[in-house]
Amino acid sequence: MPRRINLLLVRHAVSEANLDKSVNARLRDHRVSLAPEGHEQARRAGEALAEWLSHSTDPQDKTRILCSPYHRTRQTSHGIEEALSRENISYSYREELALREISFGLFDGLEDDELPVVYPREHAHYQKHKDFEGEFYARMPMGESRIEVADRVKNVFGTIIRDNLPTITSPGIDNFIIVTHGVTLRTFIMQWLHFTPEWYEKQKNPANASITRIWSDGEHPYKMEQIFEGFPYDRETKQDKREEAEKIGKPDR
Repeated sequence: MPRRINLLLVRHAVSEANLDKSVNARLRDHRVSLAPEGHEQARRAGEALAEWLSHSTDPQDKTRILCSPYHRTRQTSHGIEEALSRENISYSYREELALREISFGLFDGLEDDELPVVYPREHAHYQKHKDFEGEFYARMPMGESRIEVADRVKNVFGTIIRDNLPTITSPGIDNFIIVTHGVTLRTFIMQWLHFTPEWYEKQKNPANASITRIWSDGEHPYKMEQIFEGFPYDRETKQDKREEAEKIGKPDR
């Protein structure tokens, strides 16, 4: 039987690394925390989710949070959970390893101009991909490529589809709040909606704490909309540049 489903994709609130490029040089990516204002952003995103769930879904619907295990996504989820609890919206919580951010490997924490000096051969190999508009496929040394993130993100889909279906003991989950990262969120959308790598390359990261909804009533094709703008900022830091990579700027094929 077709099932309706809401996927509510949340990028983590603004982190210390989003605002200060030196953070990645002294902390591994999984330990990066939210910036002080990020905690308020997470609460605001939670309030937006609570309002949307209260007015746009059935009170009997089941809601589950799927969260990346990184520190900044856990902190973002905590702000969301507080807001849902204040509105007496019940939910379950699970962490999903596949929702973690892309691994930048040996390139993590280095400035762009340092890469050809510290890792000349590795950087030259990576740069060759960029020169031929193939950064989506380029793996960072001891790290990942964006296509590898897309592959592992797709592993979560089976869990979502399974948990959406009713069983003898459970009516099934209707609403999935997915708390993740910029690169991971874009590859999630790309894979779920069958978009191309060219589509991915043209997308900027969504704003911190923004909420993108993908949904279907089970009978019609999936649709996508933004239900909370989040918190854009004007400064483009190294964190943004390294996550967004190069934009191909060609039409979808």
